[in-house]
Amino acid sequence: MQPATNISFVTERPSFSATLKTYYELTKPGIVYGNAITATAGFFLASAGHPHIGLLLLAMVGGLSLTIASGCVFNNYLDRDIDCQMARTQERPFARGTIATPTALIYGALLGIGGLSILFWYVNPLAGACALFGFVVYVFVYSMWAKRHTHYAMQLGAIAGAMPPVVGYVAVTHQLDIAALMLFLLLFSWQIPHFFAIALYRIDDYRSADIPVLPAQRTLRETQIHMLLYLIVFIFTAYAFFMLGNTGIGYALGVLPLGGLWLWLAVSGFTTHDTKRWARYMFLVSLIVLLGVSAGLSLDARTPPAHAAALLGLT
Repeated sequence: MQPATNISFVTERPSFSATLKTYYELTKPGIVYGNAITATAGFFLASAGHPHIGLLLLAMVGGLSLTIASGCVFNNYLDRDIDCQMARTQERPFARGTIATPTALIYGALLGIGGLSILFWYVNPLAGACALFGFVVYVFVYSMWAKRHTHYAMQLGAIAGAMPPVVGYVAVTHQLDIAALMLFLLLFSWQIPHFFAIALYRIDDYRSADIPVLPAQRTLRETQIHMLLYLIVFIFTAYAFFMLGNTGIGYALGVLPLGGLWLWLAVSGFTTHDTKRWARYMFLVSLIVLLGVSAGLSLDARTPPAHAAALLGLT
């Protein structure tokens, strides 16, 4: 018989760079950057070729990004038990146990207070209110309740995800109008096929964590129908910017092949024999489509007649 092994636990203090990496990962930087892109598109659309770079940095890089990062910290905290059960999230800071809960919550609170303060006092109250609304929906409605209790959680979470371009838009216009509503609908409708594609590709993860996403609760065909319907809404909304004079013909010509590619791929899913592979392609193409539409809104923005006078200070 071999002697019992003497096991000792040595707790090493993490290096400064490792600590910074943990705090950085806690904010889900991919989500922060993605939302910053759509918010910037909303900002440039409202600016119609005359952007105020200082305001852009203050609103997007400062206020909005800090607020989104705060929401992601709290989401990480609320999802800590789920993250331990899902393969794709097991390396997050709470799942690894690399950060203390009180420290993380204080960090998240400071980010949120800082971001919202910048938006309310240095941008405009409407931009701050829109960001606060998105934060509340994401943290308290989606993360705290809906994600664990209903397959409509993705639609509720998409409300929060659709707010960044609206914040970017009203940072310039100081008002909610038809273009702001279209930006909201554009991002809301884009998120459903995007996130359902993730859920289909990672269906085993969601089932093991007992998260009631639609693909795990209903049939594949029903999920694909939902994806297709929301995708059609997205395409119509994307073209509405051109039809209402918010963008030029270059934007419309760019959106045409992107929307067509995504639509063709969605339809092809009804006859696919490899659902996970198809879902992965749907996810990747959704990112390309979003980047293309965001670039088009930013680079080919036009000023509709009713909005031009207000931007020029003539009303």
